[in-house]
Amino acid sequence: MIEIATSPTTTLVVTGDLDLAARDQFPEIASRVVGLRRQLVVIDMCRVTFMDSTGAAFLISLADSGRKRGGATVLRGADERDLFVLEVCGALDMFRVVRDHGCEGTPAAAAFTRPEVPDPAPRGPGRSLSRRERPSV
Repeated sequence: MIEIATSPTTTLVVTGDLDLAARDQFPEIASRVVGLRRQLVVIDMCRVTFMDSTGAAFLISLADSGRKRGGATVLRGADERDLFVLEVCGALDMFRVVRDHGCEGTPAAAAFTRPEVPDPAPRGPGRSLSRRERPSV
């Protein structure tokens, strides 16, 4: 469920899963938020239980609309998993992230360990892939 509060700033309070199953409500909510023409949109994610790439795409579209108007989109209460999904999508820098927001009445987020991705070996001119690095055909 997504609720919109329009006090001095527009705040979206997201509860439950932000995923493929919730996508039917995304166009209406995006339209309402864009129609408000606010410079600052705050997305409260304290009660988000799961987010997939569909939910991330929704958040990215809100941030993109705000940027086009010269505004900003703030993520408040997002846990590390949600931030990781946005980072993998290459979109985390589209948001201002409030990392120290204390979510009231919500259980502590389950431990999430960010996967370590090794840096690829430097490749310069004339360096070919070793046998171990070559893709199998």
